[in-house]
Amino acid sequence: MERVIVKVRGEQKGFDGDTDSIEMMAEGRHYFRNGKHYIIYDDHLADSKDKVQTMLTITPGMFVLKRSGDVSQEQVFTLDESSYSEYQTPFGSLHLGVHTDRLDVVYGTVTGTIDVDYAMSVNGIVQTQNSLHVEVDVAKGDAGRLN
Repeated sequence: MERVIVKVRGEQKGFDGDTDSIEMMAEGRHYFRNGKHYIIYDDHLADSKDKVQTMLTITPGMFVLKRSGDVSQEQVFTLDESSYSEYQTPFGSLHLGVHTDRLDVVYGTVTGTIDVDYAMSVNGIVQTQNSLHVEVDVAKGDAGRLN
């Protein structure tokens, strides 16, 4: 298991023209098993001190983002396909859908980038057009384990 730094930048564009963006960076762990890359890190909820464990799973042609903790969610991104999941919070749940318009994965042994463009629907109604950029780099001190 390698120590990694995960950088995430996301942007949501509503149909009303409003744009929201978020950036975060966290230390995590990477491992490779059965042809899949796994990256696990803790993410902080917006306006909260609570952490949510996030696991990224990367395979050829597919990217999965799974959160567990105070919120629970799984988003599956496959080019030109839609997927559906429940976004569960302490206050209730929503039925989310994502339709992946673009999926670019450039991944080596431990490090790489993922770029996704997708439409998100809530309870069956498209709400936003989103983009997500993820960078995974080796944490300092593990430089000898680079690709």
